[in-house]
Order: sequence, then structure tokens, then C-alpha cells
Amino acid sequence: MTKYLKYLALFGLVALVFTATGANAQDAFGTVISKMTDTFKNARAVIFVLGGFGLVGLGAAAIFGKINWKWLAALGVGLAIVAIAGAIVDYATTNTSGSVSDFTGSNFADTLE
Repeated sequence: MTKYLKYLALFGLVALVFTATGANAQDAFGTVISKMTDTFKNARAVIFVLGGFGLVGLGAAAIFGKINWKWLAALGVGLAIVAIAGAIVDYATTNTSGSVSDFTGSNFADTLE
């Protein structure tokens, strides 16, 4: 839990720096979103390469009875989840026109009103 508090404090510090320098909050969040997207895409490529080698190795070990077949299935399902994660996020954050939804201003209201 303390790890998340550290990240929250770091994020608050970054927001404070952007505010103090006069940077627009939308620019700050846009920068954070683009960096996180790039990081996710690069990490996904590494995960697929290592996961591919892992599937081959676990498949061979499962055939010879050295490991349980459930481990091979778990790795396959995990790689499938990583593969569709980006599509799920895109589906949840884009509207029908294909642009990212605007969650500010009149499009964002209190649910208790």
C-alpha cells in the first residue's frame, strides 16, 4: 500500500510542477498518457517475445511430463489478456467517431445531481 502512496505523492508533485510552471493541465495529462501508452506498447513487445519462448519451453516440458499442463494454459491465457488489453482500453475511451472522449466541462457532471 505504501508503494501506491509514493506513486500518488509523485503524481501530485508532477502536477504541482506543471501548475507552477504555467503548463496547462490538459497538456500535462496528455504527456503522461502518451508516455504511458508508449511504455505499454514497448513492454508488450518484450512480454510477447519472452512469452513465446516460455510457451515453447513449457510446451516441451509438459509433453515430457516435467510440469503440469495448467502452467502452459495459464501462460497462454495471460498472453491473450496482454494482447487484448490495449483494444479494451481503446474501446472504453473512444466514442463512435473514433476520437478520444472528452470527460471535461459539460460532458462531465456530478452523478448525484
